[in-house]
Amino acid sequence: MQLIIKINIWSLLLSLLFIFQLSSQEKFLSLKKNKVNVRYGPSFQSEIKYVYYKINLPIKQIDKKENFRRIVDLKNNSGWIHVSQLTKSNSIIILENKILFKKPSSLSKPIARLEKGRLLIVKKCENNWCNIKTDNYFGWIKTDNIWGSVK
Repeated sequence: MQLIIKINIWSLLLSLLFIFQLSSQEKFLSLKKNKVNVRYGPSFQSEIKYVYYKINLPIKQIDKKENFRRIVDLKNNSGWIHVSQLTKSNSIIILENKILFKKPSSLSKPIARLEKGRLLIVKKCENNWCNIKTDNYFGWIKTDNIWGSVK
């Protein structure tokens, strides 16, 4: 009986470790350059699958192998990017139209209406609001319905 309990505990611990490793590899990053090659495999010898032409585009890392990261974008395109072309997440894409406010409150003065799909640079976040920059606009938006990380 005691042996069965020990086996079950070890099985549970190994399962939790496996789940933790999978989730720890998933994180949001941003593109560091205006031109970034996405490859079929995790090496410079792998063919280029497509090219991004958008600096700060948020992407999700789903795997890693040596100095390459497997990524997926908002449209579910995937491939491998060298780590030198990536930076810590600093941007988001809004998934619905949003109002940009002067302060982090819906009662604050509205500054602009932002269209779904717009790329926003995140300055700081607090209490479900983020201070962002986009083109010539600075202000606050609610953090619901976004692609990217605000942590």
